[in-house]
Amino acid sequence: MARKQNDDLLIEDELTAAFLNDDNMASNNTSTTTAVAEETWDDSEEEFPGQLAVDVYETNEKLVVKARTAGVNKEELDVSISDGILTISGTLNSGDDVDAINWHIQECFWGEFNRTIALPVSVKEDEVEAVLKDGILTISFNKIRQEQAKKIQVQ
Repeated sequence: MARKQNDDLLIEDELTAAFLNDDNMASNNTSTTTAVAEETWDDSEEEFPGQLAVDVYETNEKLVVKARTAGVNKEELDVSISDGILTISGTLNSGDDVDAINWHIQECFWGEFNRTIALPVSVKEDEVEAVLKDGILTISFNKIRQEQAKKIQVQ
C-alpha cells in the first residue's frame, strides 16, 4: 500500500480497516467491505439530544446567556439553575409530520436539545429573568459582587 507525502496521515483503505474487524478484512473485496459497512451502520441520533449554541457575556451588573431557539414554544423549554450550573433543554418541532420517503438535503436539527453550562461568575440564582422573544432566549442573572482582596499588614 503506497503512502502519500505525510506518513502520519491514514489513507482511505487504512481508515476502513481501522473500523472493521479482522474477519471483514480477510476479503479485500471493496464491494464486500462497503456492504458490511452499510449493514453495520447505526443511525441512532435519537439517543443523543442536539447541542444548543449559546452566547455568554457579562455587563457591569449582569451575566447574560443568549440562545437561538427559533421554532421552540416557551412551553417546550425547560430552564433551570443549581449551584452555578445552568441547564436549557427543550424540543424543536418542524411543524409538519410529513412521512418523507427520500431526503435530498437535511441540515436543520429537529427534536430534543440540551445544554448545560457552568456559569463563569457567581450569580444570584433567585434573581433571574428569562425572556423568549423573536426566537432568541435571553437569560439574565444579577452578578454577586466579589469583595476586593484586603491587604493584610504583616508585622
